[in-house]
Amino acid sequence: MSNGPNGPWYACLPQCESLVPCGTGQHAVRWEAGSLRLPEHPDAEGELVLAALGGEKAGCIELAEAWGRHTGDLSVLAIGPRQPADEISVSWDDVAAAAQLSQPFTGGTPHPRPMRLASQAPGLQARASARRRQVSAEMDQVRQRRNDILSLLALGYGFQVRLIGQVAAAHAARLGDQAEGSEATRPALVAAIAGRLAPAAEQWLGIDPDQVVVSLHHGPGWGSAELTGRGEERRLRVSLPPSWLAQVWACGLTLTSRHLVVAVEQPGWPQARVLALRAPGTAPVSLDLQATLGATGTPPDAPRWEVRPG
Repeated sequence: MSNGPNGPWYACLPQCESLVPCGTGQHAVRWEAGSLRLPEHPDAEGELVLAALGGEKAGCIELAEAWGRHTGDLSVLAIGPRQPADEISVSWDDVAAAAQLSQPFTGGTPHPRPMRLASQAPGLQARASARRRQVSAEMDQVRQRRNDILSLLALGYGFQVRLIGQVAAAHAARLGDQAEGSEATRPALVAAIAGRLAPAAEQWLGIDPDQVVVSLHHGPGWGSAELTGRGEERRLRVSLPPSWLAQVWACGLTLTSRHLVVAVEQPGWPQARVLALRAPGTAPVSLDLQATLGATGTPPDAPRWEVRPG
């Protein structure tokens, strides 16, 4: 888990909960302090062992496994919401329907057994059989991925944003550590930041989202932001650290009191201090903020930050 210089990326986020189908009823699933928790399953590891021995796996346990499979999945950055106004509505009925479609076909008339040709050598048959197994395994992976993503989206906006934050933080840390293969994550992080900064920039400056150009900032400081050109050549060029997506955007801090937040100086919930720009090309200022939940027109788990009075 990636931590910033002043604490973990999620320090500006409260816990959130959602009800999920489990057995014959519903159980609460909770995200808290960077982890998915199952309050109704205190011995989740023991339940996994029983499931491996042939027992039925609880719905909460399956969901936790799906979450774990995608905490490093870069494609999550392209699937999830860009701002609170984005509504990705997936119901648990949708999840159940998709799972039903994933069940293997067991009825009907079996396919006739193919006639064996004399020209089919044992080696050719073995290769064909191996290829069938490979195709079947790949199809199983596709079905599992589809079901995973639908289940994670069904948790709601709060969980969607927190999963994006976890993925972004993990890959930002890889870039910072220059881990093997980390350069392959750079284009995905740039696209993810641009896709979420652009609508905020439109509200901030009235600039067309297509005129926002993002690059990754490395080294000391928060980066830079400047306006260049005129008319159709006008561009807002912003350079931000890879950690911005988790530490700022995922915490709902992007645009606060007409300021673009570029860094978090003192994280916390429900109070934090941030570094923010009043306009491109100006020096950033420190703002002391206060957060609330449940603002009109936003998802219930989306924080609303405002400058703290006094």
